[in-house]
Amino acid sequence: MIARIRFCLVGFFISLSSFGQSVSDYFEKIRNNDALLTAFFAQMPKGGDLHHHYSGSIYTETYIDYVVNNNYFLNRKTLKVSDKKPQGDDWVDFATLKQEGTFSDYKQKLFQKWSVKDYNHVDYPSDKLFFETFAGFGVASRAELDKGLLEIKNRAKKENVSYIETLFVYAPCPKELTELADFTTKLRDGQTQKDTAACLQLLDSLYAAIQTKNVRECATTFIHETLNRLHTSLKIDDGQFTMRYQSYVVRTVEPVELFKNMIVAFEAAASSPLVVGVNIAAPEDNEVAMRDYWLHMLMFRYCHTKYPAVKYTLHAGELALGMVKPEDLTWHIHSAVYLAGANRIGHGVDIPYETDCYELLRYMSRKKIAVEINLFSNEFILKVKDDRHPISLYQTFNVPIVISSDDAGVLRTNLTDQYVLLAKRYKQISYQDIKQYVFNSIDYSFIEEEALKKSLLNDLKQRFIKFERSVPGVRH
Repeated sequence: MIARIRFCLVGFFISLSSFGQSVSDYFEKIRNNDALLTAFFAQMPKGGDLHHHYSGSIYTETYIDYVVNNNYFLNRKTLKVSDKKPQGDDWVDFATLKQEGTFSDYKQKLFQKWSVKDYNHVDYPSDKLFFETFAGFGVASRAELDKGLLEIKNRAKKENVSYIETLFVYAPCPKELTELADFTTKLRDGQTQKDTAACLQLLDSLYAAIQTKNVRECATTFIHETLNRLHTSLKIDDGQFTMRYQSYVVRTVEPVELFKNMIVAFEAAASSPLVVGVNIAAPEDNEVAMRDYWLHMLMFRYCHTKYPAVKYTLHAGELALGMVKPEDLTWHIHSAVYLAGANRIGHGVDIPYETDCYELLRYMSRKKIAVEINLFSNEFILKVKDDRHPISLYQTFNVPIVISSDDAGVLRTNLTDQYVLLAKRYKQISYQDIKQYVFNSIDYSFIEEEALKKSLLNDLKQRFIKFERSVPGVRH
């Protein structure tokens, strides 16, 4: 009798334990179904988006509304937009297009010019299309910053993103440096010789000369008159969402101008807790960017000595075989990590080609240098996806990974979709791995206020508890 009771109890507990499943079990069951994965990741808390460009994350509809409401001028042939009517018969204002009944056609063309919407992967190089969008909507991107920031915030909250670290518009600094032009030749000569000591000495002299121009004023004016005003008046931070900003430099300008802009960017980050880091942007395969890449990395190394508390993440290795010569794939991440001393790197796609890549990966793992993975961006711009993407390599060497959106407006995507791609393409990455990536996005953020970072992590834990209780069929 006792034996029968024991048998029944064992059967009861076996039955009870098989009722329901873990979140990981459910995740594995749905990872080949786009709709189920989308529902899952849309509701999953996603922590932070650390590789995020402000202007590229505004959806094209917003930019088109702006130029239409302000009745700007459109060139019918080139689709360029201007706030003032240039010379020539091809220019027409948007009110006239509406009167003609042709506005809808031109609106569709602007969608295709300012984003990847309807791109057919045939008529035009994808990387060229992507980077040209920024010049196209540039006339609108610096306008109505209040609406843009609120658009990003509200979309993030609906998507269960609690933190964004965005490359915001940079601080303008129209200080003339004509008398310093000779430094360009000298710096490039030093770069050719890879003479680190000589270049650092030149940068020291150049830094002193640029500081006499009072470039710090450019940073402080921008922070007080633009950034602080917008962030405070719009109440960007609240109980569910926090935003911080990266200043940046454009890597396609001449060395002296770039170094001036870099000093302003570091000054901004050193002057305000809202500006948490510095970055470098623009196509990495650009002629100037390729020629001066080593010099740019040395400039970051130099600025670190002047602003040791400022962190920086660098777009590095956003290259693929065929875009540049094979030998140009072997050293960009290496230089960003070892020479520049980056705290994080963005993209990191060419890592398999890097010289001594295993040791580089081990170093990144030891030093906790996170990599910002942007799956759809890498697919569209570089044609790198599936097992050609090095995310598995980073995972193998335990390099901290964060998943980011890059330019969601231009790419017509969101952070949820990046996780869907991650789950479908990389079956060795488990739900627990993905959960770790989410927590990495706060742990490896550049937030300066420790209390704020701790609060975001605690909030993230509570969000996951609530989310995991909502997953269908999961035992609690």
